[in-house]
Amino acid sequence: MLKLKNLFFPLLLICVTTLIGCNKNTTSTSEVLSRTELFMGTVVKITLYDSNDSAILDKAFDRVAEIESLVSINEAGTELDKVNDFAGISPVEVTSTTYEIVEKGLEYSKLSNGDFDITIGPLVKLWNIGLDDAKVPTQEEIDSVLPLIDYNLLELNKEDHTIFLKNKGMMIDLGSIAKGYAADEISHILTENNVNSAIIDLGGNIYAHGIKPSGQDWNIGIQNPFSTRGDIIGVLKVKNKTVVTSGIYERYIEKDGVKYHHLLNPNTGYPFENNIAGVSIITDKSIDADALSTTVFAKGLEGGLKFVETLPNVDAIFITKDNKVYITNGIRDSFTLENEDFTLEN
Repeated sequence: MLKLKNLFFPLLLICVTTLIGCNKNTTSTSEVLSRTELFMGTVVKITLYDSNDSAILDKAFDRVAEIESLVSINEAGTELDKVNDFAGISPVEVTSTTYEIVEKGLEYSKLSNGDFDITIGPLVKLWNIGLDDAKVPTQEEIDSVLPLIDYNLLELNKEDHTIFLKNKGMMIDLGSIAKGYAADEISHILTENNVNSAIIDLGGNIYAHGIKPSGQDWNIGIQNPFSTRGDIIGVLKVKNKTVVTSGIYERYIEKDGVKYHHLLNPNTGYPFENNIAGVSIITDKSIDADALSTTVFAKGLEGGLKFVETLPNVDAIFITKDNKVYITNGIRDSFTLENEDFTLEN
């Protein structure tokens, strides 16, 4: 019996003092302008706290739509779709947007020694977790696609702006990094239009742009991964930072009583197995946080903590399956545990 969980269930909750009403997709008051749309397979919400200029939101959402039209592998005819179609045949010239995202993805594939690998596309398509045709593949099916996953066989030519997958059947999947790129692009647009106080939310990829209108830090509530949305384990104070979470309860399928989450190990072909229920990365750029949330999850608790501590200006919050919370040194003064069901470990 196969069960599919395909619900938007981010592990982050934005806690802001300003209450936002609902009027279709856009809410506007003298202080707040907010719009919510569906892009890149997730709910995208942008809330401006110091501007009533809806044209800014138009620019931001147009940019997100453009990014999706270039790098989605679930829509035929995108640039990334063409790169995948020409795997083992020839390099494909792409726009700077597609090239930049793939280039950053390759950088993190190398940094993680393949724990994070953007050529994981064949395996992602095989499982299709989060889509209607999700399934638990056979071992034979998994064995057939594992040789196609190897970031060392991805060739970039910066001068020509081309991308080449050397073996036929290979496939790039940017699902673990493209939302972060989009969040950063939105933030750039807001800065260019003199917005200094905003929240950008791409399905759990949170960008706290600037500071609150009051001058105070934003309060980011870290969601309890074992409970309904709105039940938080604690609050993190940030300003002009991004907070991105990966967790086993976001998307999964269930077969014969076994749950298979969407964070797939490119070496085994199955979901990563460790004691982490969720990990949140805090840093300056969302594209970095997006890639790192998957990378750090893959390394497990001990390895993930050590890895994060080696990275400049990067912090993390780990929630384990036994309700323990671990945080890195850089946020010890800005994170407060508020749920008695969890314990904060030293």
